[in-house]
Amino acid sequence: MFLRASAALVLAASILPVAAYAATTVAVGGQVYLEQDGRPGRTAGDVALADVAVSDGERIVRTDAQGRYRIDARPGAHVFVVKPATLRFAPAADGLPAFWRAVPAKGRVQADFALLPGTASAEAATEVLVFTDSQVKSRDDIDYYRRDIVEPIIGRHPAALGVTLGDLVDDEMQLYAELNAVTTRLQVPWFHVPGNHDVEPGAKDDAASLTSWHAVYGPDTYAVEEGGAAFVFLDDVVVQPGQGPGYIGGLREDQFRFLEAYLDQLVPERLVVLGMHIPVFDTGGRQTFRAADRARLFALLRERPRVLLLSGHSHVQQHYWHGEKEGWQGAAPLHEYNVGAACGAFWSGVADAQGIPDATMADGTPNGYATLSIDASGGYALAYHPARIGTDDPAFTRAMALHAPRVLRKGAYPAWGVFANVFMGDASTRVEYRIDGGAWKPMKRVERADPRLLVENVADDLAPALRGFDRSPEAVDSTHLWRGALDTGLAPGVHRVEVRAFERWQGEVLASTEYRLQEAAGE
Repeated sequence: MFLRASAALVLAASILPVAAYAATTVAVGGQVYLEQDGRPGRTAGDVALADVAVSDGERIVRTDAQGRYRIDARPGAHVFVVKPATLRFAPAADGLPAFWRAVPAKGRVQADFALLPGTASAEAATEVLVFTDSQVKSRDDIDYYRRDIVEPIIGRHPAALGVTLGDLVDDEMQLYAELNAVTTRLQVPWFHVPGNHDVEPGAKDDAASLTSWHAVYGPDTYAVEEGGAAFVFLDDVVVQPGQGPGYIGGLREDQFRFLEAYLDQLVPERLVVLGMHIPVFDTGGRQTFRAADRARLFALLRERPRVLLLSGHSHVQQHYWHGEKEGWQGAAPLHEYNVGAACGAFWSGVADAQGIPDATMADGTPNGYATLSIDASGGYALAYHPARIGTDDPAFTRAMALHAPRVLRKGAYPAWGVFANVFMGDASTRVEYRIDGGAWKPMKRVERADPRLLVENVADDLAPALRGFDRSPEAVDSTHLWRGALDTGLAPGVHRVEVRAFERWQGEVLASTEYRLQEAAGE
Protein backbone atom coordinates (compact mmCIF):
# COMPACT_ATOMS: atom_id res chain seq x y z
CA MET A 1 0.00 0.00 0.00
CA PHE A 2 1.34 3.40 -1.03
CA LEU A 3 0.33 6.18 1.35
CA ARG A 4 1.66 9.68 0.91
CA ALA A 5 1.53 11.37 4.30
CA SER A 6 -0.90 14.24 4.34
CA ALA A 7 -2.85 15.95 7.06
CA ALA A 8 -6.13 15.25 5.25
CA LEU A 9 -5.55 11.51 5.06
CA VAL A 10 -4.34 11.24 8.65
CA LEU A 11 -7.47 13.06 9.81
CA ALA A 12 -9.74 10.98 7.57
CA ALA A 13 -8.28 7.74 8.90
CA SER A 14 -9.13 8.64 12.49
CA ILE A 15 -12.08 7.13 14.33
CA LEU A 16 -13.76 10.41 15.26
CA PRO A 17 -16.10 10.81 18.23
CA VAL A 18 -19.72 11.66 17.47
CA ALA A 19 -19.32 15.21 18.79
CA ALA A 20 -16.76 15.96 16.07
CA TYR A 21 -19.25 15.53 13.24
CA ALA A 22 -20.52 18.77 11.78
CA ALA A 23 -24.22 19.53 11.97
CA THR A 24 -24.48 19.45 8.17
CA THR A 25 -23.31 15.84 7.91
CA VAL A 26 -24.58 12.43 8.94
CA ALA A 27 -22.46 10.05 10.99
CA VAL A 28 -22.01 6.76 9.14
CA GLY A 29 -20.19 3.86 10.73
CA GLY A 30 -19.96 0.12 10.62
CA GLN A 31 -17.70 -2.80 9.86
CA VAL A 32 -16.17 -4.27 6.73
CA TYR A 33 -15.75 -8.03 7.03
CA LEU A 34 -15.02 -11.20 5.12
CA GLU A 35 -18.18 -13.29 4.83
CA GLN A 36 -17.25 -16.89 5.65
CA ASP A 37 -20.18 -18.71 7.24
CA GLY A 38 -22.77 -17.91 4.60
CA ARG A 39 -25.23 -16.46 7.10
CA PRO A 40 -26.66 -12.95 6.54
CA GLY A 41 -25.02 -10.14 8.47
CA ARG A 42 -21.87 -9.95 10.55
CA THR A 43 -21.52 -13.06 12.72
CA ALA A 44 -18.83 -14.57 14.93
CA GLY A 45 -17.69 -16.75 12.05
CA ASP A 46 -16.84 -13.79 9.84
CA VAL A 47 -13.43 -12.09 9.80
CA ALA A 48 -12.89 -8.35 10.27
CA LEU A 49 -11.00 -6.66 7.43
CA ALA A 50 -8.50 -3.99 8.36
CA ASP A 51 -7.15 -1.20 6.18
CA VAL A 52 -10.01 -1.28 3.66
CA ALA A 53 -10.90 2.06 2.09
CA VAL A 54 -14.39 3.46 2.61
CA SER A 55 -15.50 6.71 0.99
CA ASP A 56 -18.41 9.11 0.66
CA GLY A 57 -17.32 10.17 -2.81
CA GLU A 58 -15.08 12.95 -1.50
CA ARG A 59 -12.95 11.73 1.41
CA ILE A 60 -11.49 8.32 2.18
CA VAL A 61 -11.17 6.61 5.56
CA ARG A 62 -9.75 3.18 6.33
CA THR A 63 -10.98 0.45 8.60
CA ASP A 64 -9.18 -0.23 11.88
CA ALA A 65 -7.95 -3.61 13.13
CA GLN A 66 -11.53 -4.63 13.98
CA GLY A 67 -12.80 -3.68 10.51
CA ARG A 68 -14.55 -0.59 11.86
CA TYR A 69 -14.85 2.75 10.12
CA ARG A 70 -16.51 6.12 10.79
CA ILE A 71 -17.14 8.84 8.25
CA ASP A 72 -19.26 11.98 8.28
CA ALA A 73 -21.06 12.23 4.97
CA ARG A 74 -23.31 14.74 3.31
CA PRO A 75 -27.02 13.89 3.31
CA GLY A 76 -27.87 12.43 -0.08
CA ALA A 77 -24.33 11.11 -0.61
CA HIS A 78 -23.45 7.43 -0.90
CA VAL A 79 -20.94 5.64 1.31
CA PHE A 80 -19.15 2.82 -0.44
CA VAL A 81 -16.30 0.36 -0.08
CA VAL A 82 -13.31 0.50 -2.41
CA LYS A 83 -12.96 -3.22 -3.01
CA PRO A 84 -9.42 -4.58 -2.58
CA ALA A 85 -8.12 -6.44 -5.63
CA THR A 86 -8.02 -9.82 -3.88
CA LEU A 87 -11.68 -9.79 -2.77
CA ARG A 88 -15.10 -9.53 -4.39
CA PHE A 89 -18.46 -8.06 -3.48
CA ALA A 90 -21.45 -10.02 -2.31
CA PRO A 91 -24.43 -9.55 -4.63
CA ALA A 92 -27.41 -7.44 -3.56
CA ALA A 93 -31.02 -8.56 -4.05
CA ASP A 94 -31.01 -7.19 -7.60
CA GLY A 95 -27.86 -9.15 -8.47
CA LEU A 96 -25.63 -6.07 -8.64
CA PRO A 97 -22.65 -5.68 -6.27
CA ALA A 98 -23.67 -4.69 -2.73
CA PHE A 99 -21.01 -2.03 -2.16
CA TRP A 100 -22.89 1.17 -1.21
CA ARG A 101 -25.40 2.71 1.17
CA ALA A 102 -27.39 5.90 0.70
CA VAL A 103 -26.95 8.57 3.37
CA PRO A 104 -30.28 9.90 4.75
CA ALA A 105 -31.04 13.49 5.61
CA LYS A 106 -30.38 13.05 9.34
CA GLY A 107 -29.64 10.56 12.06
CA ARG A 108 -26.84 8.05 12.43
CA VAL A 109 -26.33 5.22 9.96
CA GLN A 110 -25.00 1.74 10.66
CA ALA A 111 -23.65 0.37 7.37
CA ASP A 112 -21.76 -2.92 7.40
CA PHE A 113 -20.21 -4.24 4.20
CA ALA A 114 -19.55 -7.90 3.42
CA LEU A 115 -16.79 -8.96 1.05
CA LEU A 116 -16.13 -12.44 -0.32
CA PRO A 117 -12.87 -14.23 -1.13
CA GLY A 118 -11.60 -13.63 -4.64
CA THR A 119 -11.48 -16.43 -7.18
CA ALA A 120 -8.48 -15.49 -9.36
CA SER A 121 -4.79 -15.81 -8.52
CA ALA A 122 -2.65 -12.70 -8.26
CA GLU A 123 -0.66 -13.82 -11.32
CA ALA A 124 -3.69 -14.36 -13.59
CA ALA A 125 -4.82 -11.81 -16.13
CA THR A 126 -7.92 -9.82 -15.27
CA GLU A 127 -10.62 -9.87 -17.92
CA VAL A 128 -13.15 -7.04 -18.07
CA LEU A 129 -16.31 -6.79 -20.17
CA VAL A 130 -16.85 -3.22 -21.39
CA PHE A 131 -20.30 -2.18 -22.63
CA THR A 132 -21.56 1.27 -23.43
CA ASP A 133 -24.81 2.81 -24.62
CA SER A 134 -27.23 -0.09 -24.39
CA GLN A 135 -29.69 2.82 -24.71
CA VAL A 136 -32.95 0.88 -24.52
CA LYS A 137 -36.20 2.78 -24.88
CA SER A 138 -38.66 -0.12 -24.87
CA ARG A 139 -39.04 -3.78 -23.98
CA ASP A 140 -38.31 -4.57 -27.63
CA ASP A 141 -34.89 -2.92 -27.21
CA ILE A 142 -34.26 -4.88 -24.01
CA ASP A 143 -35.04 -8.03 -25.98
CA TYR A 144 -32.51 -7.03 -28.66
CA TYR A 145 -29.93 -6.35 -25.94
CA ARG A 146 -30.64 -9.73 -24.36
CA ARG A 147 -30.39 -11.76 -27.56
CA ASP A 148 -27.73 -9.72 -29.36
CA ILE A 149 -25.27 -8.81 -26.61
CA VAL A 150 -25.84 -10.82 -23.42
CA GLU A 151 -27.04 -14.32 -24.26
CA PRO A 152 -24.23 -15.16 -26.73
CA ILE A 153 -21.60 -14.73 -23.99
CA ILE A 154 -23.35 -16.22 -20.96
CA GLY A 155 -20.92 -18.76 -19.52
CA ARG A 156 -18.44 -18.15 -22.35
CA HIS A 157 -16.21 -15.49 -20.85
CA PRO A 158 -13.68 -15.34 -17.98
CA ALA A 159 -14.53 -11.78 -16.91
CA ALA A 160 -13.88 -10.73 -13.31
CA LEU A 161 -16.02 -7.61 -13.66
CA GLY A 162 -18.03 -5.66 -16.18
CA VAL A 163 -19.06 -2.06 -16.71
CA THR A 164 -21.57 -0.13 -18.81
CA LEU A 165 -20.26 3.34 -19.63
CA GLY A 166 -23.51 5.24 -19.59
CA ASP A 167 -26.76 5.71 -21.49
CA LEU A 168 -28.16 2.50 -20.12
CA VAL A 169 -31.59 3.69 -21.23
CA ASP A 170 -32.90 6.32 -23.60
CA ASP A 171 -34.54 8.59 -21.00
CA GLU A 172 -36.73 5.69 -19.80
CA MET A 173 -35.55 5.14 -16.22
CA GLN A 174 -38.42 2.79 -15.43
CA LEU A 175 -36.58 0.20 -17.55
CA TYR A 176 -33.56 -0.02 -15.20
CA ALA A 177 -34.84 -3.06 -13.29
CA GLU A 178 -35.63 -5.05 -16.44
CA LEU A 179 -32.30 -4.11 -17.99
CA ASN A 180 -30.42 -5.14 -14.84
CA ALA A 181 -32.20 -8.49 -14.83
CA VAL A 182 -30.72 -9.18 -18.27
CA THR A 183 -27.20 -7.94 -17.52
CA THR A 184 -26.88 -9.87 -14.25
CA ARG A 185 -27.49 -13.11 -16.13
CA LEU A 186 -23.80 -12.82 -17.06
CA GLN A 187 -22.97 -13.68 -13.43
CA VAL A 188 -20.29 -10.97 -13.38
CA PRO A 189 -20.02 -8.16 -10.80
CA TRP A 190 -21.39 -5.32 -12.91
CA PHE A 191 -20.79 -1.61 -12.46
CA HIS A 192 -22.37 1.38 -14.15
CA VAL A 193 -21.59 4.95 -15.15
CA PRO A 194 -24.39 7.46 -15.83
CA GLY A 195 -24.81 8.98 -19.27
CA ASN A 196 -26.69 11.99 -20.60
CA HIS A 197 -29.74 9.80 -21.30
CA ASP A 198 -29.72 8.59 -17.68
CA VAL A 199 -30.40 12.07 -16.29
CA GLU A 200 -33.86 13.10 -15.14
CA PRO A 201 -35.83 14.64 -18.01
CA GLY A 202 -36.44 18.28 -17.15
CA ALA A 203 -33.84 18.37 -14.34
CA LYS A 204 -33.43 22.00 -13.23
CA ASP A 205 -29.77 21.64 -12.32
CA ASP A 206 -26.92 19.15 -12.23
CA ALA A 207 -27.41 18.34 -8.53
CA ALA A 208 -30.92 17.01 -9.15
CA SER A 209 -30.19 15.24 -12.41
CA LEU A 210 -29.54 11.68 -11.18
CA THR A 211 -32.33 10.98 -8.70
CA SER A 212 -33.51 7.78 -10.42
CA TRP A 213 -29.94 6.70 -11.10
CA HIS A 214 -28.85 7.07 -7.49
CA ALA A 215 -31.84 5.09 -6.23
CA VAL A 216 -30.81 2.06 -8.32
CA TYR A 217 -27.04 2.29 -8.82
CA GLY A 218 -25.87 4.36 -5.85
CA PRO A 219 -22.73 6.46 -6.21
CA ASP A 220 -21.93 8.14 -9.51
CA THR A 221 -18.21 8.38 -8.64
CA TYR A 222 -16.37 5.45 -7.06
CA ALA A 223 -13.41 3.07 -7.37
CA VAL A 224 -12.97 -0.68 -7.70
CA GLU A 225 -9.69 -2.57 -7.58
CA GLU A 226 -9.19 -5.80 -9.49
CA GLY A 227 -6.01 -7.63 -10.45
CA GLY A 228 -3.30 -5.25 -11.59
CA ALA A 229 -5.60 -2.26 -12.08
CA ALA A 230 -7.53 0.37 -10.18
CA PHE A 231 -10.80 1.39 -11.84
CA VAL A 232 -12.33 4.80 -11.20
CA PHE A 233 -15.85 5.23 -12.56
CA LEU A 234 -16.97 8.85 -12.98
CA ASP A 235 -20.13 10.74 -13.86
CA ASP A 236 -18.80 13.27 -16.35
CA VAL A 237 -22.15 14.60 -17.57
CA VAL A 238 -22.64 18.15 -16.30
CA VAL A 239 -26.27 19.17 -16.79
CA GLN A 240 -26.73 22.75 -18.04
CA PRO A 241 -30.44 23.44 -18.58
CA GLY A 242 -31.08 25.89 -21.38
CA GLN A 243 -27.52 25.75 -22.75
CA GLY A 244 -26.68 24.02 -26.03
CA PRO A 245 -27.64 20.34 -25.81
CA GLY A 246 -28.39 20.81 -22.10
CA TYR A 247 -25.16 19.22 -20.87
CA ILE A 248 -21.39 19.23 -21.31
CA GLY A 249 -18.59 16.92 -20.31
CA GLY A 250 -16.80 17.79 -17.10
CA LEU A 251 -16.24 16.95 -13.44
CA ARG A 252 -17.47 18.40 -10.14
CA GLU A 253 -15.38 19.67 -7.23
CA ASP A 254 -16.29 16.68 -5.05
CA GLN A 255 -15.12 14.33 -7.81
CA PHE A 256 -11.75 16.03 -7.99
CA ARG A 257 -11.42 15.75 -4.21
CA PHE A 258 -12.12 12.03 -4.39
CA LEU A 259 -9.74 11.51 -7.31
CA GLU A 260 -6.92 13.35 -5.57
CA ALA A 261 -7.40 11.42 -2.33
CA TYR A 262 -7.69 8.07 -4.08
CA LEU A 263 -4.75 8.49 -6.45
CA ASP A 264 -2.63 9.62 -3.52
CA GLN A 265 -2.95 6.11 -2.07
CA LEU A 266 -1.99 4.13 -5.17
CA VAL A 267 1.51 3.06 -6.05
CA PRO A 268 2.54 5.17 -9.05
CA GLU A 269 3.13 2.13 -11.28
CA ARG A 270 -0.38 0.71 -10.92
CA LEU A 271 -2.61 0.90 -13.99
CA VAL A 272 -5.43 3.40 -13.49
CA VAL A 273 -8.49 2.91 -15.70
CA LEU A 274 -10.95 5.81 -15.77
CA GLY A 275 -14.41 4.91 -17.05
CA MET A 276 -16.68 7.78 -18.16
CA HIS A 277 -19.49 8.42 -20.61
CA ILE A 278 -18.58 11.60 -22.49
CA PRO A 279 -15.17 11.49 -24.21
CA VAL A 280 -12.47 13.71 -22.72
CA PHE A 281 -11.51 14.88 -26.21
CA ASP A 282 -13.69 17.46 -27.97
CA THR A 283 -15.86 16.39 -30.91
CA GLY A 284 -17.78 18.08 -33.71
CA GLY A 285 -15.50 21.12 -33.88
CA ARG A 286 -16.74 22.50 -30.56
CA GLN A 287 -16.01 22.21 -26.85
CA THR A 288 -17.78 19.08 -25.59
CA PHE A 289 -15.64 18.62 -22.46
CA ARG A 290 -14.79 21.60 -20.27
CA ALA A 291 -11.20 22.60 -21.00
CA ALA A 292 -10.44 23.62 -17.41
CA ASP A 293 -11.66 20.26 -16.10
CA ARG A 294 -9.60 18.37 -18.68
CA ALA A 295 -6.48 20.33 -17.69
CA ARG A 296 -7.10 19.65 -14.01
CA LEU A 297 -7.69 15.94 -14.64
CA PHE A 298 -4.54 15.69 -16.74
CA ALA A 299 -2.54 17.40 -14.00
CA LEU A 300 -3.67 14.71 -11.51
CA LEU A 301 -2.69 11.94 -13.91
CA ARG A 302 0.50 13.44 -15.35
CA GLU A 303 3.00 11.58 -13.16
CA ARG A 304 1.32 8.19 -13.57
CA PRO A 305 2.98 6.07 -16.29
CA ARG A 306 -0.02 3.77 -16.78
CA VAL A 307 -3.41 5.31 -17.45
CA LEU A 308 -6.24 4.24 -19.75
CA LEU A 309 -9.36 6.28 -20.41
CA LEU A 310 -12.57 4.51 -21.47
CA SER A 311 -15.57 6.45 -22.82
CA GLY A 312 -18.76 5.98 -24.81
CA HIS A 313 -21.45 8.43 -25.97
CA SER A 314 -20.37 8.92 -29.59
CA HIS A 315 -21.92 5.80 -31.20
CA VAL A 316 -18.75 5.39 -33.28
CA GLN A 317 -15.50 3.70 -32.31
CA GLN A 318 -12.09 5.32 -32.16
CA HIS A 319 -8.78 5.49 -30.35
CA TYR A 320 -7.64 8.94 -29.29
CA TRP A 321 -4.09 9.69 -28.18
CA HIS A 322 -3.94 12.85 -26.08
CA GLY A 323 -0.76 14.89 -26.46
CA GLU A 324 0.52 18.43 -26.12
CA LYS A 325 -2.29 19.83 -28.27
CA GLU A 326 -4.82 18.63 -25.70
CA GLY A 327 -2.68 19.78 -22.77
CA TRP A 328 -1.38 16.34 -21.80
CA GLN A 329 2.14 16.59 -20.37
CA GLY A 330 2.88 12.96 -19.50
CA ALA A 331 5.92 11.12 -20.77
CA ALA A 332 3.88 9.26 -23.40
CA PRO A 333 0.56 10.01 -25.13
CA LEU A 334 -2.52 9.31 -23.02
CA HIS A 335 -4.73 6.64 -24.58
CA GLU A 336 -8.50 7.06 -24.66
CA TYR A 337 -10.57 4.25 -26.15
CA ASN A 338 -13.98 5.52 -27.24
CA VAL A 339 -15.92 2.25 -27.25
CA GLY A 340 -18.50 1.25 -29.85
CA ALA A 341 -22.10 1.15 -28.61
CA ALA A 342 -23.98 -1.99 -27.63
CA CYS A 343 -27.05 -0.56 -29.35
CA GLY A 344 -24.93 0.53 -32.31
CA ALA A 345 -26.93 3.23 -34.03
CA PHE A 346 -29.78 3.13 -31.50
CA TRP A 347 -31.07 -0.32 -32.55
CA SER A 348 -31.77 0.96 -36.08
CA GLY A 349 -31.57 -0.57 -39.54
CA VAL A 350 -33.01 -3.60 -41.30
CA ALA A 351 -33.74 -6.59 -39.07
CA ASP A 352 -32.03 -9.93 -39.67
CA ALA A 353 -33.66 -13.37 -39.75
CA GLN A 354 -33.88 -13.31 -35.94
CA GLY A 355 -35.62 -9.95 -35.96
CA ILE A 356 -32.64 -8.01 -34.55
CA PRO A 357 -31.90 -4.66 -36.25
CA ASP A 358 -28.61 -4.33 -38.13
CA ALA A 359 -27.53 -1.49 -35.78
CA THR A 360 -24.33 -0.58 -37.68
CA MET A 361 -22.90 2.69 -36.38
CA ALA A 362 -22.37 5.80 -38.50
CA ASP A 363 -18.65 5.05 -38.98
CA GLY A 364 -19.39 1.53 -40.26
CA THR A 365 -18.55 -0.25 -36.99
CA PRO A 366 -21.04 -3.00 -36.10
CA ASN A 367 -22.69 -2.83 -32.69
CA GLY A 368 -21.02 -4.91 -29.98
CA TYR A 369 -18.86 -4.70 -26.90
CA ALA A 370 -15.21 -4.63 -25.87
CA THR A 371 -12.97 -6.67 -23.61
CA LEU A 372 -10.04 -5.38 -21.60
CA SER A 373 -7.36 -7.84 -20.50
CA ILE A 374 -4.93 -6.70 -17.77
CA ASP A 375 -1.89 -8.67 -16.69
CA ALA A 376 -0.57 -8.76 -13.15
CA SER A 377 1.94 -5.99 -13.85
CA GLY A 378 -0.70 -3.62 -15.24
CA GLY A 379 -0.12 -4.09 -18.96
CA TYR A 380 -3.34 -4.17 -20.97
CA ALA A 381 -4.81 -5.38 -24.25
CA LEU A 382 -8.12 -4.45 -25.86
CA ALA A 383 -10.43 -6.27 -28.26
CA TYR A 384 -13.73 -5.41 -29.88
CA HIS A 385 -16.44 -8.01 -30.41
CA PRO A 386 -19.16 -7.35 -32.99
CA ALA A 387 -22.49 -8.68 -31.84
CA ARG A 388 -23.12 -10.52 -35.11
CA ILE A 389 -20.98 -11.39 -38.12
CA GLY A 390 -21.81 -13.26 -41.30
CA THR A 391 -20.30 -16.66 -40.50
CA ASP A 392 -20.22 -17.59 -44.19
CA ASP A 393 -18.97 -14.20 -45.38
CA PRO A 394 -15.16 -13.87 -45.32
CA ALA A 395 -15.52 -10.15 -46.05
CA PHE A 396 -17.09 -9.50 -42.63
CA THR A 397 -15.04 -10.87 -39.75
CA ARG A 398 -14.72 -9.98 -36.09
CA ALA A 399 -11.86 -7.63 -36.93
CA MET A 400 -12.90 -5.88 -40.14
CA ALA A 401 -15.44 -5.55 -42.94
CA LEU A 402 -14.56 -5.21 -46.62
CA HIS A 403 -16.38 -3.54 -49.49
CA ALA A 404 -15.54 -3.87 -53.17
CA PRO A 405 -17.48 -3.56 -56.43
CA ARG A 406 -18.80 -6.87 -57.74
CA VAL A 407 -17.84 -6.26 -61.35
CA LEU A 408 -15.53 -3.91 -63.26
CA ARG A 409 -14.73 -3.56 -66.94
CA LYS A 410 -11.48 -5.19 -67.95
CA GLY A 411 -9.01 -2.51 -68.96
CA ALA A 412 -10.92 0.35 -67.32
CA TYR A 413 -8.95 3.07 -65.59
CA PRO A 414 -8.26 1.68 -62.06
CA ALA A 415 -10.35 4.27 -60.24
CA TRP A 416 -12.23 1.80 -58.03
CA GLY A 417 -10.99 0.24 -54.84
CA VAL A 418 -11.47 -2.25 -52.07
CA PHE A 419 -12.20 -0.69 -48.69
CA ALA A 420 -11.32 -2.19 -45.32
CA ASN A 421 -13.01 -0.95 -42.14
CA VAL A 422 -10.67 -2.20 -39.41
CA PHE A 423 -12.78 -1.76 -36.31
CA MET A 424 -9.91 -1.36 -33.83
CA GLY A 425 -7.62 0.49 -36.20
CA ASP A 426 -6.09 3.93 -35.85
CA ALA A 427 -3.54 6.04 -37.72
CA SER A 428 -0.68 3.72 -36.74
CA THR A 429 -2.32 0.50 -37.97
CA ARG A 430 -0.66 -1.23 -40.94
CA VAL A 431 -3.16 -2.57 -43.47
CA GLU A 432 -2.18 -4.43 -46.66
CA TYR A 433 -3.89 -6.23 -49.54
CA ARG A 434 -3.08 -8.56 -52.37
CA ILE A 435 -4.91 -9.88 -55.42
CA ASP A 436 -4.85 -13.52 -56.50
CA GLY A 437 -2.08 -14.38 -54.07
CA GLY A 438 0.34 -11.75 -55.41
CA ALA A 439 2.63 -9.46 -53.44
CA TRP A 440 1.22 -7.64 -50.43
CA LYS A 441 0.74 -3.91 -51.02
CA PRO A 442 -0.02 -1.15 -48.51
CA MET A 443 -3.53 0.25 -48.32
CA LYS A 444 -4.04 3.96 -47.78
CA ARG A 445 -5.88 5.21 -44.73
CA VAL A 446 -8.74 7.48 -45.77
CA GLU A 447 -11.17 9.47 -43.65
CA ARG A 448 -14.43 9.09 -45.52
CA ALA A 449 -17.74 7.30 -45.20
CA ASP A 450 -17.73 3.50 -45.25
CA PRO A 451 -19.22 2.41 -48.61
CA ARG A 452 -20.93 -0.54 -46.90
CA LEU A 453 -23.09 1.89 -44.93
CA LEU A 454 -23.58 4.18 -47.93
CA VAL A 455 -25.21 1.25 -49.71
CA GLU A 456 -27.72 1.00 -46.85
CA ASN A 457 -28.32 4.74 -46.97
CA VAL A 458 -29.14 4.60 -50.67
CA ALA A 459 -31.37 1.55 -50.19
CA ASP A 460 -33.25 3.41 -47.46
CA ASP A 461 -33.59 6.47 -49.71
CA LEU A 462 -34.99 4.47 -52.61
CA ALA A 463 -37.30 2.21 -50.61
CA PRO A 464 -41.01 3.06 -50.97
CA ALA A 465 -41.58 2.15 -47.29
CA LEU A 466 -39.52 1.89 -44.11
CA ARG A 467 -37.19 -1.10 -44.22
CA GLY A 468 -37.00 -1.26 -40.41
CA PHE A 469 -38.32 0.52 -37.34
CA ASP A 470 -35.69 3.22 -37.99
CA ARG A 471 -33.44 3.51 -41.00
CA SER A 472 -29.67 3.11 -40.71
CA PRO A 473 -27.71 6.23 -39.68
CA GLU A 474 -26.33 8.60 -42.26
CA ALA A 475 -22.72 7.55 -42.87
CA VAL A 476 -19.98 9.80 -41.45
CA ASP A 477 -16.23 9.80 -41.97
CA SER A 478 -14.57 6.83 -40.30
CA THR A 479 -11.21 7.07 -38.52
CA HIS A 480 -10.38 3.43 -39.30
CA LEU A 481 -10.98 2.97 -43.05
CA TRP A 482 -8.38 1.96 -45.64
CA ARG A 483 -8.48 1.80 -49.47
CA GLY A 484 -6.56 -0.15 -52.08
CA ALA A 485 -6.97 0.27 -55.87
CA LEU A 486 -8.31 -2.77 -57.74
CA ASP A 487 -6.36 -3.98 -60.74
CA THR A 488 -8.42 -3.91 -63.95
CA GLY A 489 -5.64 -5.20 -66.19
CA LEU A 490 -6.00 -8.84 -65.19
CA ALA A 491 -7.70 -11.57 -67.19
CA PRO A 492 -11.50 -11.64 -67.38
CA GLY A 493 -13.12 -13.56 -64.55
CA VAL A 494 -13.20 -13.63 -60.77
CA HIS A 495 -10.24 -12.34 -58.73
CA ARG A 496 -9.68 -12.86 -55.02
CA VAL A 497 -8.71 -9.95 -52.77
CA GLU A 498 -7.12 -10.64 -49.39
CA VAL A 499 -6.66 -7.97 -46.73
CA ARG A 500 -4.54 -8.22 -43.63
CA ALA A 501 -4.27 -5.72 -40.79
CA PHE A 502 -1.86 -5.74 -37.88
CA GLU A 503 -3.83 -4.78 -34.79
CA ARG A 504 -2.02 -3.24 -31.86
CA TRP A 505 -3.16 -5.95 -29.43
CA GLN A 506 -4.55 -8.84 -31.48
CA GLY A 507 -1.82 -9.11 -34.09
CA GLU A 508 -2.52 -10.11 -37.70
CA VAL A 509 -6.19 -10.29 -38.72
CA LEU A 510 -7.52 -11.33 -42.13
CA ALA A 511 -10.53 -10.94 -44.41
CA SER A 512 -11.17 -11.57 -48.09
CA THR A 513 -13.56 -10.72 -50.91
CA GLU A 514 -13.64 -10.94 -54.69
CA TYR A 515 -14.51 -8.96 -57.80
CA ARG A 516 -15.08 -9.94 -61.42
CA LEU A 517 -13.57 -8.40 -64.54
CA GLN A 518 -15.86 -8.39 -67.54
CA GLU A 519 -15.09 -7.48 -71.12
CA ALA A 520 -17.42 -4.86 -72.51
CA ALA A 521 -19.60 -5.83 -75.44
CA GLY A 522 -17.98 -5.02 -78.77
CA GLU A 523 -14.40 -5.16 -77.49
